[in-house]
Amino acid sequence: MNPRRKSRLYLAIVVLIGVVLTCTLVLYALRSNIDLFYTPSEILLGKGENHEKPEVGQRLRIGGMVMPGSVKRDDKTLLVNFKVYDARGAISVTYEGILPDLFREGQGVVAQGVLGEGNVVNAREVLAKHDEKYVPPEVEDAMKVNHQGPASAYKDNDGEAGKS
Repeated sequence: MNPRRKSRLYLAIVVLIGVVLTCTLVLYALRSNIDLFYTPSEILLGKGENHEKPEVGQRLRIGGMVMPGSVKRDDKTLLVNFKVYDARGAISVTYEGILPDLFREGQGVVAQGVLGEGNVVNAREVLAKHDEKYVPPEVEDAMKVNHQGPASAYKDNDGEAGKS
């Protein structure tokens, strides 16, 4: 092989390895910053065809309705516990901080945080639904699928059926 072609081949291989390494590092860095959206039933029963459930410690966003009668506030701190439900499940959410003004029972909410033991979401941010007209497409699709049944029937974190 010609020495000039040989040097070009080595240069092309080095550039290709550099591009692959850069893409791998970028994708690895982005992986830790992705927050997947789940509904309560998707956390309990799994998401998609494979019924994949989120792992403990995984960052996620959970969306649904605040269950009436489930909001419990600590008198001495800003700690709030409440349940988010859809037609097939309910998940407990713990949040420490000031809730949005529009947060109330029976309203739509999206909580962003980390999944803890016992399917409890430790939220670091809570967003309340503020307008009836706009809903993000992923939230709207999930709400259509999961709110077809009666809202009073749900599965609790323990998997037991109950009534609100």
